[in-house]
This record gives sequence, C-alpha cells and structure tokens, in this order.
Amino acid sequence: MGLLEYLGIRPRPEIYYYNTRAGFCPEVLAGKMEELIGEELRKGKKGVVFLCIGTDRSTGDSLGPLIGHKLREQERRRGFVPRAAVFGTLDRPVHAMNLERYQEFVAANFPGRVVIAVDASVGDSDHIGYVTLGKGSLKPGLGVSKDLREVGDLFITGIVGGSENFDPVMLQSVRLSMVMRMADCVCDSISLVENLWDFPSAV
Repeated sequence: MGLLEYLGIRPRPEIYYYNTRAGFCPEVLAGKMEELIGEELRKGKKGVVFLCIGTDRSTGDSLGPLIGHKLREQERRRGFVPRAAVFGTLDRPVHAMNLERYQEFVAANFPGRVVIAVDASVGDSDHIGYVTLGKGSLKPGLGVSKDLREVGDLFITGIVGGSENFDPVMLQSVRLSMVMRMADCVCDSISLVENLWDFPSAV
C-alpha cells in the first residue's frame, strides 16, 4: 500500500481525451490503449476483460452495452477465437443491480486479467461527445447519484452530458446518434489493438 492510499488520498487518475465529433483518429486512441494495456501486462497480468456498464433502457446510459454488443458482433463476423472476454451487451447488460455480481464472477473466472471498465459519464459541457481513456478504476453511477463499487484497472468513458447542474432525467434525452458515434469510435480503436495481441482470451 502506498503512502497516499494509506492516508486515504486518491491520486488524480491519468486521463486522455478524444473528440469523436471532429478529427477523431482510431489509431491515436488505439495507440494509447495498447500502451496502457501493455503496462498492465508487464506487471504480470495475462489477457483482457472488457466490462461494459450501462443499460439499454436509457439512451444516455447505453454506451457500455452498445460497445459490448458491437465487440461481440465483430467477433462473430471475423469468425475466430475472441482476443478479450466481453461482459455487458444489449441482451445481457451490466448495470447497478448486477455489477457486483459480475465483478465477483470476473475475479473468480478470469483472475489476473486486465479489466477495462467501459461506461457513459458526465463531464465539462465542452467535452460532451468526447471519449476518455484512463488509468485506474472507474466509479460507476456518480453521474446519477449511485454509490457503486469501483471497477477496473483501466477505463473508457464517453461523455454524454455536462456535470454542471446535472439532472439524471437528462440521460433520457441524449441523442442516440452521438452515443452510436462514440461506440463506433471506441470499437474501431479496440479492433486495431486486438490485431496486435498474440494471446487468446480463453473465454
């Protein structure tokens, strides 16, 4: 345990921002993602799990399940053993009511994997439509005042609304086109990263 952790002080996570509304380049996000995953693998971890959090019952909170669905569809189209385990799809979403159960399942059945948490988020209004990539765990549910357990070694989020005077009802009015665009950007980048891996997921 480090000194900051012992004192109960959490260091600010390392976060990178990518604008999906203009000038998005999947190779740039993929390059940083590969770098951060590589750092985790060099610590002795083997394999990757994407834990895609959210629900298809709310447009603004559907980013995680959409990404999980698209990743599974990519696996089926390519017809080979998936390079990473994926949990959280449109058919089987991972959300506030079952997140801890999935965390326990992943810990028991995929030990020693790099867990990448994927979720929608709120942030500065200027960053709506941006995707973020970061080191450390994700705290799901903060945008809708839910206290959920932290998850992940790395995280990917899509900023769907502003945190200033945030109203959870706003999630219902988020444009699906924006969420789909962010999901496509993330999936294109993950696909590029997977092409560089030389291990199966053993799903």
